[in-house]
Amino acid sequence: MYKIYPKTLFIGQIIQYLPSCQSTNDEASTLIAQTDPNEGLLVITDNQTAGRGQRGNQWEANPGQNLTFSLILKPSFLTATEQFWLNMAISLGIYDALQPLVGEPLRIKWPNDIYINDQKLGGILIENTLHGYGIAWSVIGMGLNVNQTEFGYSTATSLQNEVPLPNAYDLPGLLSRLCETLEQRYLQLLSGQRDTLKNNYLQILYRSKEEHNFESEGQPFLGTITGIDTNGRLAISVDGQERYFGFKEVTFGNE
Repeated sequence: MYKIYPKTLFIGQIIQYLPSCQSTNDEASTLIAQTDPNEGLLVITDNQTAGRGQRGNQWEANPGQNLTFSLILKPSFLTATEQFWLNMAISLGIYDALQPLVGEPLRIKWPNDIYINDQKLGGILIENTLHGYGIAWSVIGMGLNVNQTEFGYSTATSLQNEVPLPNAYDLPGLLSRLCETLEQRYLQLLSGQRDTLKNNYLQILYRSKEEHNFESEGQPFLGTITGIDTNGRLAISVDGQERYFGFKEVTFGNE
C-alpha cells in the first residue's frame, strides 16, 4: 500500500493502489472511460503482470521491487501535434527525481527511456485520448527499476545495481519525490516555458553531439544526434546532412 504525502497541488494527491494488475495504463484508461477522474490521479501496483513498453515490448519487473504506475493528466492546452512536449516534461520530471541519486551517468534516451550509461533504468509509455485537434486525456505509464538486481536482459539495470543502499530504496519516498518533480515540469509546460524544457531535454539526451551507429530501414549508418524538431522527430547529421526520424524509423546501433 502506498501512503504518500507529496508536496504537490494535484499529482499523487489521489492514489488507486492495486496489489496486482495486468497493466496500470489499462486500469487508468478504464477509469477515464467509466468515470471523470481527477487530474493527477495515480494508478500503482506492486505486481504488473503484462506491462507494456514502447515498440510492443513487455516490461519486466519483479513484484514489490520496483515502481510501476500510471499518471492521469488532462493536457487540453496541447494539440495532437504537440504531444512530444508532454513527453519531454515527463522525461525531465523523472530525471530531476533520479539525478541526485545517480549523478552524471543518467541520461534520457530518445524518445522516452531513462538510461544510466548504456543500460536502461526505466521507460515511459504515453497514451493519449484526442478530442478534435486537442488532447483530452493522457495516461502516462512509468516503469522504474529500483531494487531489483537481476534481469533477463543485459541492457537493464536498476538504482540498487548502480548506487546500492544497504537497506534498499524506499519506494513510497521515491514515488513522493517523483510526484513533486513531475508536477514541477508539467507546470512549466502549462505556463509555456517550452524553450527551457527543450534546452534541458537536449542537454541530457543520450548520445547527443557524438558520432554513433544507427539503423534505419535495415541500413546501418554513422550519425550524430543534433536535436529534435517541433514534432519530436530526432535530428541526426549524416555525412554533413541533417535527417529527421520519427518514432520507429530509427534504432540505436550497438557500439
